[in-house]
Amino acid sequence: MSVIEVHGLHKSYRRLRGGTTVAVDGLDLVVEPGGVYGFLGPNGSGKTTTIRCLLGLARPTQGTCKILGEDSWTGLHRVIRKVGSIVEAPAAFPNFSGRRNLELLAGIYGIERRQVDRALETVDLGDRGKDLAKTYSLGMKQRLAIAAALLKDPELLILDEPANGLDPAGIREVRDLLRRLGTEGRTVFVSSHILSEVQQICDHVAILSRGRSVAAGPVAEVLSRGRVAGMLLRIADAEQAIATLNAAGIPAIRHDSYLRLEIAPAEGARVSEALARRGLYPIELKADEVDLETVFMELTETPAGSHP
Repeated sequence: MSVIEVHGLHKSYRRLRGGTTVAVDGLDLVVEPGGVYGFLGPNGSGKTTTIRCLLGLARPTQGTCKILGEDSWTGLHRVIRKVGSIVEAPAAFPNFSGRRNLELLAGIYGIERRQVDRALETVDLGDRGKDLAKTYSLGMKQRLAIAAALLKDPELLILDEPANGLDPAGIREVRDLLRRLGTEGRTVFVSSHILSEVQQICDHVAILSRGRSVAAGPVAEVLSRGRVAGMLLRIADAEQAIATLNAAGIPAIRHDSYLRLEIAPAEGARVSEALARRGLYPIELKADEVDLETVFMELTETPAGSHP
């Protein structure tokens, strides 16, 4: 059974001065159990609205959302104890300790106190649980919020921009934590726009643009939808190398301090052979790997003259 199923989701809001704003426009999404699933898109693409619909915080205008097989609007109460979540900015009582914040939530949920200790240890706050929340760094506060979402020991963890506003150290803390959680048998569904981090932690991704999915699947498969990967060459005599490679049927153009070659990395031997025949030898020859940020920009940028 899929842990998340979204079919034909539409969500629009009425404007105060008339008309409507379309936040999600016919979204389809399926998330299978296990691992970390990245939910990506620029601001205003519909990520948070989709999450709010999934968690029963907003009612779809059209379409359906299901979590763990139950409709998010009519049946979420049957599976909510298996779901942990953070939506938008998390909050804690600053003058209470991290542990006391979690104990208060545990009391509301009817959860045993020992789960508080377990959650603190999971997010590496076991030795800081007695400290006031206001003394925590941003990264620690975010980990405390994730600990709160873990109190129920959920099968599914839904996190909306968990690294938003963090410094590099805090981002690394959250990244390492999410990667670890994804290997423990639960499913982590995380929205983000920090693409380099997502590429490091996610097994699957979906990319949204203007409320619609423009790509979804395993990270490697989504990466393959970008421009064709080529090779990068660094060589002393760039001009002669360009002429030599073009004559050999290998298109080469300048790319920063490198030459970019329109040739598959598996055919790198052709490059070396063509250059060697003219007494030219590479300083460096490597694959020009396509990263998630490149694909993201290509798939989500608005064409000239169009309107979001």
